[in-house]
Amino acid sequence: MKHRKKVLLSILISITFLLLSGFSFFNNSNKEQKTEIEFFNQKSEIADGLRNAGEAFEKENPEVEVTITTVTSRDGGAALLSKFTSGNAPTMMMLGGLPDIDFYKDYLLEMNDRKLTKEMLPQLLGAGTLNDQILALPMGIEGFGFMYNREIFAKAGIEANEIQSFADFQKAVETLDDKKEELGITEVFAYEGEDENVANHFFANFAASEFDDDNNAAFNATELNWENGDRMKEYTDLINQHTVQPVVTMTHPHSVEDLFFNDEVAMIHQGNWIVPALDDMDPSFVQEKLGLLPVFADDDLPGRNVAGSNWVIGINKTKSDPEVQAAIDFLEFLYTSEQGKKIIADEFQLVPPTKDVDIDEISAPVSRQLYQEVLDDKAAPMTYKQEPYGFLRASLAPNFQKYLAGQLSWEEFTQRTSADFAQMRKVQTVD
Repeated sequence: MKHRKKVLLSILISITFLLLSGFSFFNNSNKEQKTEIEFFNQKSEIADGLRNAGEAFEKENPEVEVTITTVTSRDGGAALLSKFTSGNAPTMMMLGGLPDIDFYKDYLLEMNDRKLTKEMLPQLLGAGTLNDQILALPMGIEGFGFMYNREIFAKAGIEANEIQSFADFQKAVETLDDKKEELGITEVFAYEGEDENVANHFFANFAASEFDDDNNAAFNATELNWENGDRMKEYTDLINQHTVQPVVTMTHPHSVEDLFFNDEVAMIHQGNWIVPALDDMDPSFVQEKLGLLPVFADDDLPGRNVAGSNWVIGINKTKSDPEVQAAIDFLEFLYTSEQGKKIIADEFQLVPPTKDVDIDEISAPVSRQLYQEVLDDKAAPMTYKQEPYGFLRASLAPNFQKYLAGQLSWEEFTQRTSADFAQMRKVQTVD
């Protein structure tokens, strides 16, 4: 009897072990069956929104796990390259322009005939197109120009819509300067000479037409001839004469959050990405005070703002088929579902790059203006994103700072940057 009980107990233990092993197997099996995808993000201000988008997507697709990796744009390029060289390349990645796309082209999924591609505004697709292949899709619409305080302009008696040339702009600046005490402003401008990206954005206004308003032409350009250099100098000298000094140490927080927000200057050169920060301080500022003036870079063209997609998103085609499909599904969720579009608008605070946007639902007036300008083909494209690797940090920004500080003549500035542009492009195009 005792022997029989031992046998039964042994059988029971074995069955229990097998059942537990079975459950463990199925649990591990389910875990192994999950498709893991990674989104490499270089825009830190949308990191939380991307994580929320990933979680929302996972709820609808429980077989997929989304990881968001965020590295700021300053270090993003090196971090992305490190992931590739270490064998941990992401499934989706934000890229800054055609030089990045050219560098990673052997990894990027061609998206010409994708359903999602057809939802995008065709005006924006050039930012991710190389040799007629669409290798990355626009992330959102951003743009820049002279942000101005509508309330200060009104007090000065300046009608923004009557500024139709550089001469008109110069006259408005002089009026603001004459009335500084009456208006309670410290200076007309708070130009961020310390920020290399602002130098790039400012340069972008004058570079687009030199490259025929074409991203691929800009990417393939071997020379920078400064065709609109004289006009850029006129703008630069006007700003430098009427900006808070010292200009080369003016930072973004001081320019935007201290001086501009507090009505101490009338204008800054900035983009609609400052809207979230201004909204956090006082939403009424964006709605009631914030306006956007174009730049008159070409005498034979109307004033324009630069607008388009600062960042594009590529999919790594070397991943497994389930991973690639999950990445496609995630981007379709983000840009075509009501929940995804709401996250882009409310949490990313970007203007979606798609055709079906209800312009009245874009909350910031300056962002509505930029979207309409892109729709109407009145915006200048972001050809500056196609400049050679290293050109901004090694040449354009430091030499522009030296000109602002009176350490270089304009001729020396243009000669140095032209030579550097040509040399850096040669290095970039070496196979």
